[in-house]
Amino acid sequence: MRVLITGVTGFVGGHLAEYLLGLGHDVWGVARHEASTYRFLGTFRKGDLLDASWLAGVVAEARPEWVYHLAGQPSVRASWDDPDGTWQANVVGQERLLRALLRLEPRPRVLIVGSWDEYGPLPHGGAPWTEESPLHPQSPYALTKAVQDLMGYQYFAGYGLFCVRVRPGNQVGPRQAPGFVAADFARYMAEAEAGRRETILVGNLQAERDFTDVRDMAVAYELALRLGEPGDLYNVGSGRVVSVQAVLDTYRSLAKVQVAVQLDPTTLRPSDPSIVAADVSKFQRLTGWAPQIPLEQSLHDTLDDWRARVAAEDAALTRVSRQA
Repeated sequence: MRVLITGVTGFVGGHLAEYLLGLGHDVWGVARHEASTYRFLGTFRKGDLLDASWLAGVVAEARPEWVYHLAGQPSVRASWDDPDGTWQANVVGQERLLRALLRLEPRPRVLIVGSWDEYGPLPHGGAPWTEESPLHPQSPYALTKAVQDLMGYQYFAGYGLFCVRVRPGNQVGPRQAPGFVAADFARYMAEAEAGRRETILVGNLQAERDFTDVRDMAVAYELALRLGEPGDLYNVGSGRVVSVQAVLDTYRSLAKVQVAVQLDPTTLRPSDPSIVAADVSKFQRLTGWAPQIPLEQSLHDTLDDWRARVAAEDAALTRVSRQA
């Protein structure tokens, strides 16, 4: 199977590429930057989805049968600082990709990735959101994901493009960039173990999220595109929400040093849903998928990854100081 992954050098794209290559697929990847945290073994093309001419050429060259659209601006926090850039990366970039795919014959299957943030906060005592629940996006990021989601349906209904839509919960695991709570906590702990800090900064510890290992999510995405119905929508996640406080407590139990905790007001967003939870039974019935990696293992692996990153940074600084 010829596969194209946009955003292949990103956190999710990299893990998905590794999984699909392991299945024997011919994987092509596009991104604005080459991979820095892993070695991509497929066919790579560097460029920006906003460059329609470049994109059309890559799509024509790759001739994908399956397309996983993962490129974009993935951070709620960053979207408040740059809503226009987030709109361009997420909405305009996807529209140009789908337009380019319409020129292919036969047309490929396409996975459109939304987010549980489209739903907004769960009412107190309310049941988890289902695929039929109304959308209440409360951040620029959530708004763009809702538009991407609806655009996927419109290209299915209006152009007949085989688009499967998924709304995943939070993803965690090795190689995640800073700016996401699980990765930030792991980085702080690794820096504390290296003697760089004595205090870690935290935001809203009472927020509750569904955390799924990115390696499990890679399996889910392959199943969604292979088994999903065109135009249909599926919530994907573990079905279990935990508090950010619980994530922090797990990291503190794994750390080799004791670390003080301090509230960082800059991490508090204008709108931060206290609980985001969705019903994942529809996808589980379709595929039989369920996460295989416990959250504790995901956090352990993330911490080890950041320990290696911090050690590499320290080694690089030592080399520079010796050469000075």
